[in-house]
Amino acid sequence: MKVLGVIASRYGSSRLPGKALKDICGRPMIWWVYHSIEGAEGLDKLIVATDDQRIVDACNEYGIETVMTRSDHREAANRLQEVSQTIEADYYIQINGDEPLLSQDYIKAIIPRTIDPSIECGANLITKMTNPVEVMDPSNIKVVFDDNYNTCYMSRTPIPYPYRSIEFDYYKHIGIIGYTKKMLDFYATHAPGKFERIEGIATLRFTDYRKELKCIEVKDIDSLSVDTQMDLDRIREVIRVKLDAGELQKHLELMNKGK
Repeated sequence: MKVLGVIASRYGSSRLPGKALKDICGRPMIWWVYHSIEGAEGLDKLIVATDDQRIVDACNEYGIETVMTRSDHREAANRLQEVSQTIEADYYIQINGDEPLLSQDYIKAIIPRTIDPSIECGANLITKMTNPVEVMDPSNIKVVFDDNYNTCYMSRTPIPYPYRSIEFDYYKHIGIIGYTKKMLDFYATHAPGKFERIEGIATLRFTDYRKELKCIEVKDIDSLSVDTQMDLDRIREVIRVKLDAGELQKHLELMNKGK
């Protein structure tokens, strides 16, 4: 089984334009994302898919393989589908380009033991939320799933609502999703459904059309998404502290070698 990791990175972020190239302790953010994932168990190849030559140039400087994709893709899954037309794999893993502290364990978790590339299916990483502030934040996508971990719905609103019971946990979507090519082809050839249009959550396209999207729970999440300048300032400080504490040895060695 061939597994391709694709870091989807576009330049034109509405809240923080060019964030993939923002400096974090001497390296662009995309460098941190790539080297956090590189070498993950079960991953045969890792590339960056982007729509901007500036990101390509930055990746080339550090020997990171890139694929230039169209600039009119609205969602990362569209970018992956374009990649799948030229790079063959049994399973494609979408990795957000704005989470510099992703763990290789997350990649390992989302790779299935076996996969039938001829069917439409996918998987989505989730984690339990423990901070009420996270639950209320609309940028955290809340996920509801059944007893077999099939995704039922996703929302920016806290769901389910604690009307008759408070004995449950809230879960949020993590920015790592796995697809077969058939699933990517489905996404690219179908218009957004009712709830995707309402919530503005791209992954709802699969639940809107009743496609199989499994939830895979991961624990001890230590990742931060960079959406604003405040997020960037926070991640810079977190990474600086980790470097000083010797917790990012691989990254430090690469930096010392000028890579």
